[in-house]
Amino acid sequence: MNEHDDDKVGRRSLMAGVGIAVAAGLVAGATTAQAQTGRRRGAARFEPARHKLDAWFDELPGHHRVFIDSATAEGGAFTLGYAFNLRNASATAYANEPSDLAIVICFRHASTPFGYGDALWAKYGQYFNEMMKYPDPATGAAPKINLMNSTAHKNLGNRGETIDAQIAKGTRFAICNTATQGIAGMIAGRTGGKANEIHDELVAGAIKNSHFVPAGVLGLTRAQEYGYSVLIAG
Repeated sequence: MNEHDDDKVGRRSLMAGVGIAVAAGLVAGATTAQAQTGRRRGAARFEPARHKLDAWFDELPGHHRVFIDSATAEGGAFTLGYAFNLRNASATAYANEPSDLAIVICFRHASTPFGYGDALWAKYGQYFNEMMKYPDPATGAAPKINLMNSTAHKNLGNRGETIDAQIAKGTRFAICNTATQGIAGMIAGRTGGKANEIHDELVAGAIKNSHFVPAGVLGLTRAQEYGYSVLIAG
């Protein structure tokens, strides 16, 4: 073998050595990456804190959980139509019973007064309407009843589905307490009453199957932590 041949053999040996080193590096890198991924996968999974104030979210029976949120008067009306559609489609397509769905409807911000019963609407309807801008379509005046619980009003966003009809199917209602405090303060300012007393009156006169949450937005986020899908009605 001449000198030229020796050089070629040396270069081949060198390249083979480099190849082995690169392959070893790739294997080591892959092993490290797998180890790091394993550590990430093995890390503690995030679990939100649980509070007694939110425990009611777990009280609803059902295999499917839905939280229907609303912040406007129109949105408040749509929540009832959405709940009806959810239950109707689930029954038709999946043969679900009403108890198979855990549905919470949230009235917050401008939809909050829909969480109050007829007696409160008869007394404070004009003030509710000032903030909601949702008059009785038959008269154009401030409603004297909760339109979302009226079988006589079928051409609204709820399409005739009432609060009582949903209650009969197990739907629960979350009502914003922050908005309720604001409404009580507004009424107190107009009537010379005491805000705390009016607030207590509003809470006591709420619709059935309802639960006051500290704030509607807080109820929405807590519901997600309890496994509820969120549907925005407006």
